[in-house]
Amino acid sequence: MKTKPSANNTMDTYIAGFPKETQKLLEQFRSIIKKSARNAEEKMAYGIPTFTLQSNLVHFAGYKNHIGFYPAPSGIEAFSKELSGYVTSKGAVQFPLDRPLPVGLITNIVKFRVKENLSKADSKRKDKVKDDSFSTLAAPARRALENNGIKSVKQLTKFSEVEISKLHGIGPSSLPTLRSALKAAGLSFKK
Repeated sequence: MKTKPSANNTMDTYIAGFPKETQKLLEQFRSIIKKSARNAEEKMAYGIPTFTLQSNLVHFAGYKNHIGFYPAPSGIEAFSKELSGYVTSKGAVQFPLDRPLPVGLITNIVKFRVKENLSKADSKRKDKVKDDSFSTLAAPARRALENNGIKSVKQLTKFSEVEISKLHGIGPSSLPTLRSALKAAGLSFKK
């Protein structure tokens, strides 16, 4: 049975709430994840140990008879064949306390999730701005354009200079940069 976390729980205090043998396995689990996802950060989320990298990466938890590992449904699906000897559900796997942890398998699943999270984060960044014409703008001006669906110089041509200047975040110094970007592309503001 999982211990109940306190309001100010840390991963260390969470693990300390288990019997010594389970603590060893939880620390081993933690170590495997740390080695497999060196840039991930530790935190407690949903009352259990969690590693994040751009977003939630993996979670794990101690129980009376097993360690629950939560690598998201994609992690379970990608390794379904290798996990066939364990109790699994859509997004979780149970590693029994009376068997050695499958270090290689856990490592591979965590590395898979690292690639997946980084790929998703990279994709989100690419979706935000379609070209780099606005890269020299101040952050508030870029956000103002993005928030109004303007992700490219071509999309900028659908607006007049007056309309753009009224957007919250677009200052007077932004307009010359936008004019230059349009001119470089052989385009102009809507008349």
